Amino acid sequence: MSLFFELLHSSTAFLLFVLTVLGLMVGSFLNVVIHRLPIMMERQWQQECQHVLHPEQPPEELPVYNLAVPASACPDCGHKIRPWENIPVLSYLLLGGKCAGCRAKIALRYPLVEAAGAILAVAIGLTFGASWQTLVLCPVAWALLALTMIDMDTQLLPDVITLPLLWAGLMVNSFAVMVPLSDALWGAVGGYLTLWTVFHVFKALTGKEGMGYGDFKLLAALGAWLGWPMLLPMIILSSLVGLVLAVGFIALKKQARSEPMPFGPSIAIAGMIAMLWGEPLLSAYQQWLLTP
Repeated sequence: MSLFFELLHSSTAFLLFVLTVLGLMVGSFLNVVIHRLPIMMERQWQQECQHVLHPEQPPEELPVYNLAVPASACPDCGHKIRPWENIPVLSYLLLGGKCAGCRAKIALRYPLVEAAGAILAVAIGLTFGASWQTLVLCPVAWALLALTMIDMDTQLLPDVITLPLLWAGLMVNSFAVMVPLSDALWGAVGGYLTLWTVFHVFKALTGKEGMGYGDFKLLAALGAWLGWPMLLPMIILSSLVGLVLAVGFIALKKQARSEPMPFGPSIAIAGMIAMLWGEPLLSAYQQWLLTP
């Protein structure tokens, strides 16, 4: 074990190899989370509504459904995914992007999410090396990836991810791993209150809700990790990212102009950029403010 840690510190190539393998494995698990967590939440809401509306009725018995059960299977033919068919990215390529049972096409998003998990981990490793920052920021990046995809699919940002992310940021920064605890605390407070204020001002002016409460919690979580000085740059970045995404989706005819665009992916991507290049961005932003 000591040799393993020595190699991580002494060999950048070995560090990046480990992060690549780990990122691919986590990316494969994230595909399960992205697909199943919204369904699990919906089932829970239905049971809670039934309990409130019809407390006299016994709860409906539903088959077990969580992140582990049932085993992954093809949605078209029910073919159980065997271990060698579930190797991140590689299995997709070897199977030609088709189910081994019925040859139905497998969505390209699955290997892309797996690859994204590895790319994010490698980018963090290149930026921070074998350090505590790499250890804690890889899970943050993977959580942001999951939130991005879930929000794009369902316009939901599950509390089960955003709230632990917020508390973890405060706990980690109690040791000043990323920023001092005071910066983290006010980053969390400022992140939530900033978008909360924008939400209520926009609603008062237009009568419409421009974003959801999950967006407040996500920016609060990023503030807890990166500190309050990064909030304004992240908000500016998220606006630019949102504009690019909206134009791209409309151009590709993936979304109509009249359809609401989730803001969570823009905040998450801005957070990833700030994690990797926060210091240069903050310096450039401060220099721009001070330039007459």
